[in-house]
Amino acid sequence: MPFNVWVLTLAQAFAMSAAPMMMLLGGIIGVELAPSPILATLPIASMVVGVAISILPVTQLMRRFGRKKVFVGGSGLAGIAGLVAAYAAQEHSFELFCFSGILLGSAGAIIQQYRFAAMESVAPELGAKATSRVLLGGLVAAFLGPELAVLGGDLIETPYVGAFLFLTMVSLLAGLTLCFYREDSSASYQVSPEDQGDIRPLKTILNQEQIWVAIAGAMIGFAMMSFVMTATPLHMHHIEHHSLADTKWVIQSHIIAMYLPSLFTGYLVAKLGVSKMMLTGLLAYFVTIVTALMGNDVLNYWAALVLLGLGWNLLFVGGTVLLPRCYRPNERFKVQAFNDTLVFGSQAIASLSAGWVIHQLGWQALLIICIPFIGIQLILISWWKFNQSKLLGTKVSE
Repeated sequence: MPFNVWVLTLAQAFAMSAAPMMMLLGGIIGVELAPSPILATLPIASMVVGVAISILPVTQLMRRFGRKKVFVGGSGLAGIAGLVAAYAAQEHSFELFCFSGILLGSAGAIIQQYRFAAMESVAPELGAKATSRVLLGGLVAAFLGPELAVLGGDLIETPYVGAFLFLTMVSLLAGLTLCFYREDSSASYQVSPEDQGDIRPLKTILNQEQIWVAIAGAMIGFAMMSFVMTATPLHMHHIEHHSLADTKWVIQSHIIAMYLPSLFTGYLVAKLGVSKMMLTGLLAYFVTIVTALMGNDVLNYWAALVLLGLGWNLLFVGGTVLLPRCYRPNERFKVQAFNDTLVFGSQAIASLSAGWVIHQLGWQALLIICIPFIGIQLILISWWKFNQSKLLGTKVSE
């Protein structure tokens, strides 16, 4: 793998640790600070909203200034978000804590571009492997974020202030790492206008069936993962009264399961193809629902969240790999922005609704709500493959 891919992988390890920290602490701190328990998951939802509303500005900034400057600036923004969160915890300000989530989400929108930068640093046939390598950085983040949350939880007299100071430190380490990113290494995308062709209207690009399989796969993968994961710490720790250590273990295992499959998803794409890999992800999601409905023991939560992480990886990597097959190099910023806006917009809706659903309808209802969305992606994949086989049959007959 090129040098850039390894730089992005290391930066991902540092930068992504903020997300699991907020996943673990957001709902727990939220229930202490929020004026109503229904708003307990709002800090986590604020982070996701921050991602969704920042995708378009981020891609425009990258188009104008290049990826490197925006990547480094994003790390600085994450560091500021950590300081704001620490101050909010110190002052017991729910509104300020939610604002820190929005800032952290805006930085997260920049982190989400790492995977595209990695794919642009290699030949097209190595895109799946490059994506998988960068996502492997999330394995380190899966340990680092929750461990720093627990380590810093009691470091200072006011609970959790130290955790967010640690968040600022690792964000600055990510920025230092990204200083070594080489902007000009995305040579696979520096092609002549003749080779690129005209930039097509977005409507024309969206007429392809496979682009909706890619977008919906990532949308449903992220939304369902966020919906269940956001509610889990709140349900485990606050409602079922499991310990913070057990809750941390479940969330940590979930995040490991999100990124560990990246060791072999590049191989799966080559051997099975995108559609079969995404179907396997949908199966993992269905088994997640069944497992979570079977009981509220720690092991039930653990098994369900591990399967949830596995399903997310297969759907998200599948969608990420399939998306570039639908656009020309000079269309990448436009299509990537549209894709990520839908993906993280749906995740924001899922995160925002998780707190209300868990308090008003309960854990089982939250799980059952997920089932129709699994069916939607199954229909999209089946329709795409059916039309592909029909088109292939027509060409053979000719």
